[in-house]
Amino acid sequence: MGVFSSFRAALPGFRWQNVEERPYKEEGSASFKDISRQVLFDDPALACQLRYFEMKPGGYSTLERHRHVHGVMILRGRGECLVGGEVRQVKPNDLVHIPAMTWHQFRAAPGEAMGFLCMVNAERDRPQLPDAEALKAMRADPRVAAFLDGTSDERPKG
Repeated sequence: MGVFSSFRAALPGFRWQNVEERPYKEEGSASFKDISRQVLFDDPALACQLRYFEMKPGGYSTLERHRHVHGVMILRGRGECLVGGEVRQVKPNDLVHIPAMTWHQFRAAPGEAMGFLCMVNAERDRPQLPDAEALKAMRADPRVAAFLDGTSDERPKG
């Protein structure tokens, strides 16, 4: 990200001055829908990176895991998240801790955009995607299977 001013003003629509809105990931690299990212802080002195992710209504992040931990705060909208074998509704100001090597995914409610802050280590590993065996194990839990299919009872209605 490089050197920047000590202050960057908030702009309308959960944007910030001099912060580029970027694609979530490279198209075709993994399954995701209608999500973008902004890197808010990426300073080696912090030893972490703070990003803002925004999903359009019904959008979702990739189902993945990493060797690093995530700290997430929902800023706007509602949706649900999967962390390990637990599916939870999320809303503004909720905090989500994602332990290392834990499968996780976020989904926005069908009628509402959802945005969240995500803090991770500055130096981190690449995401790991589930193989067929891991997906089969996750789908053994009906609540997780419904979440992965986008039909969860936990999903907030638009």
